[in-house]
Amino acid sequence: MLKNILIVCVGNICRSPMAEGLFKQALAEANKPSYSVNSAGLGALIGRSPDPKACQLMMQKGIDISSYRACQLNQEMIRKSELILVMELNQKNALEENEPSARGKIFRLGEWGKFDIADPYQKELSAFERSFVLIEQGISQWIKKL
Repeated sequence: MLKNILIVCVGNICRSPMAEGLFKQALAEANKPSYSVNSAGLGALIGRSPDPKACQLMMQKGIDISSYRACQLNQEMIRKSELILVMELNQKNALEENEPSARGKIFRLGEWGKFDIADPYQKELSAFERSFVLIEQGISQWIKKL
């Protein structure tokens, strides 16, 4: 059975920490507490806290991610995870190329809606809001599949 879910973006300070927090909340609400959800970055800004705009949007949902710290994706995380969710198709392709053994367990967060989630890093709040809406949409679709 699927237990370990890993969510991946680039810097691990915007999209993936938001997705991790939202996914954990959605699993709790769906009464599926046996899952472990973590996030990491392909080029993580290691040790950095989430972007203040990401924290602001998450607090509006009652989720505090301010204590999260960015971490770099590594082989152990990939091996341990049964499902790896990325934000963009090019991230999926890059991960599969670097870790061929992970093929078949890497999907886009927007897999079921066939969409990518753009990186809002260093952009206006509206870009974060667009990413946030797509993250919520992707999570909602994945929760139904789990």
